[in-house]
This record gives sequence, C-alpha cells and structure tokens, in this order.
Amino acid sequence: MSVKTITKKTGLRGEITVPGDKSISHRSIMLGSIALGTTEVTHFLNGADCLSTIACFREMGVEIERKNGVVLIHGKGMRGLSAPENALNVGNSGTTTRLMSGILAGQQFTSVMSGDTSLNSRPMGRIIAPLQEMGANIKSINGNNCAPLQIKPGILHGISYRSPVASAQVKSAVLLAGLYAEGDTALREPSLSRNHTELMLLSFGAPVTTVFHTDGSATAEISPCRELYGRQICIPGDISSAAYFIAAGALIPNSELLIKNVGTNMTRAGFLKVCKEMGADLTLLNQSAAGGEPRADILIRTSRLKGTTVAGDLIPTLIDEIPMIAVMAACAEGRTVIKDAAELKVKETNRIDTVTAGLRAMGADITPTDDGMIIEGKGAPDNSNFPLTGADVRSFLDHRIAMSFAIAGLAAKGETKIQDSQCVDISYPDFFGTLNQICPA
Repeated sequence: MSVKTITKKTGLRGEITVPGDKSISHRSIMLGSIALGTTEVTHFLNGADCLSTIACFREMGVEIERKNGVVLIHGKGMRGLSAPENALNVGNSGTTTRLMSGILAGQQFTSVMSGDTSLNSRPMGRIIAPLQEMGANIKSINGNNCAPLQIKPGILHGISYRSPVASAQVKSAVLLAGLYAEGDTALREPSLSRNHTELMLLSFGAPVTTVFHTDGSATAEISPCRELYGRQICIPGDISSAAYFIAAGALIPNSELLIKNVGTNMTRAGFLKVCKEMGADLTLLNQSAAGGEPRADILIRTSRLKGTTVAGDLIPTLIDEIPMIAVMAACAEGRTVIKDAAELKVKETNRIDTVTAGLRAMGADITPTDDGMIIEGKGAPDNSNFPLTGADVRSFLDHRIAMSFAIAGLAAKGETKIQDSQCVDISYPDFFGTLNQICPA
C-alpha cells in the first residue's frame, strides 16, 4: 500500500502536458490490430488499463512495438487474429473488456476474458444483451452478468438496437461487432455519448454514420466491412487527466497554469462547460483538429467559483470528471446539484459513495442521492479561505478518487493522506510528478 501526503499550497505555476487520451489509446490498439498494415500511434497513454489492451492483442498474435514514445501496431486484418492459448487478462479495464467483446464476437475461435476482483464484479449485461441479439455466442461464465466472459464463434447479423443509456462502451461493442455482421447495424442512444469509436472507424475506412433526432437522441450506424487499413494517429491529451490541473488552477490562490494539447471533443468537453458555468477563468488557445479530434491549449487562472447544476445530457460528457467537480463544488460559493448520474455506481467504485466518504472526511457538506449528490459549498468570495480540512482519504483503489482528493489536499488546511495512491497508475502514472512540477518549492 502506498500513501501520498498532500499539503496546502498557493501560487501554482507552470506549463504542462498530460498523458494521451485513455479512450482513444484503447481504440488505437484495437482498430490497429484488426487493420491491414502498420498503425503508428504517438502520445499513447502508458497507463495500466491501456497496457492491458496491448497485452490482450499480443496474446492473439499481433506484433505491437513500443519505442521512442511511438507505438507501432502491425495489424493482422479483420480476420487475422489467432486464438489465445490462455484467458485474456483485462486487468482492471472495463473499456478493454466491453469493446473487445464486440471484436471477439466476430472471430472464429473461442476466447475467455477475465480481470482482477474489481473488474470481475462490474456489470457486463449491458453489452451481453445486444451482442446476443446480434447472434453472438457470449456468456458470463459464472452466470452473474459479470466477467469472466466466454465468447465462442457465432454468425452475427445486423440489428437496430435502442440502448437505455448513453454509453460509449455499449455503442462501441455493438459497432465493432457490426463490422463482422451480415447487414447493417444501428444503435440509438438517449443522447450522444463519446464518439471516439465512430471517428476512428471512419479514419480506418469503415462505413459509419451518425443521425441526430429531434428528441436529442442519436443513432450510430455501421455497415459490414471487408477490411480496415492502418494509419497514423496522434492522440490528444486526456481531458479527464487535464481536469485535475484545471481544477487546481481554479481553486488554489495566485495560480496560473497552461495545459498543452488537450482533447476538446464535444462529447467529452462537458467539464469545460461546467467550469465556465461555475465562473472559472478559463481560456482555450491554439485550437486545432487532427483525425477528427479537436484539441487546444487550456489556460486556467485562480477563479471565484460558484455552485451550479450538473444534469441531463451533460452527464455522459463528463462522467469521469464528477469526483473532481464535487471537490470544486465543496470549495465554491453556494449549492451544487449533481443528478442523472446513476452511472457513477458502476465505475471502479460506487463513486457516489466514495466521493461522499472522502468529502465528509474533509469537512464538506455533501448529501448523496440515488443518482448523484448535493454539495453546499463553503468557499469565500475572494478565495481567501481553505474550506476543507486535511484528512486520511481512502482511494478504494479508484484512480479518479485518488487524484481528485490529491487536488482537494492542495485546497485544505493541514495534511491530506491519500491511501493506496499507487492506483493512479491506471490512467496517469506520473500524476504526482506533474503535481510536484506545478507546486512551489
């Protein structure tokens, strides 16, 4: 067990670059592996979850090189994967498990996916159901709709599926299976979730379209594909990783930070909208796009934050940032209401419970609800007080809890100790190094 001690700071300064986007990193390995030719990926995230994806495809015969900051994937084509000799170890990665299920459903060999204790307790029924409807021979080995999952060869056919939730992982599993299906496949979701899979499939040569409906829902459609083709991918910085430093720059007195090359995809940029609504002094600089993925440098300065409401269609665009938003809310003026976020219950932890436990330990006024939380902020108009008090905070081995409360520790009186802080390796191995870089000596 690793314990990290954080103390109150002022005057954060610096120009930093955060790791490559975790969602895009996963997808680059998956699509590169089933494409023809070599895919070259720069700014890949070397976090534990993405390394699990690499390990799984290596087990299926894909040569993947990592050298000089570049990942080279020597693709085997859509039907070139080999049967793994052992169960595929997905570690703690729900993204690996759910997305790879769609690819494996189209293969002509039997595979098993299993992960750590946490992963094997997370729900997989939401992808099992539509894949089975497509004809996939997929089952939960223990009969509890969780991993380990067994997938045997099956004949896939296209479906029109209406997802009860806006989930990029459900949508991606269905679209990836749709590559191998007979006939077209369409998935309609209540609102547009992360669209990294659609953008990357298009860039690899797959026939994908998105239709927007007047009720706010969106349908992603894909036709069967003969082959995908390798390409170059430059991954933008992960906005979920940048969020911690955006929050730090806004919360900590006398601070100014520049975070370079951050992905600002509209399906992921809800955190930036919330920051603006809370009154953050935030500016986007050097905006551009590559491979359909917009990006920008983000300048953040100390801000007078106020409470807000986070709900509705905004939730899928910032679900991973809610723990950090809750910390910001505790330091803001007035009430913040977070709702329509029941998805928090099925992340690495039940984040409604773990955020509540951490903030209460630090003296915040927070009330959990069935689908979110209500936070009464204790911030001062001039950012002169530190409304939180240092405490021992359990990460529950959830990387986003650990990083959010590390930032809370910068804004708290006394010492904050983050238990099991090593879990940040899942998505941001050098998080504490970056934190030291911006803190005054």
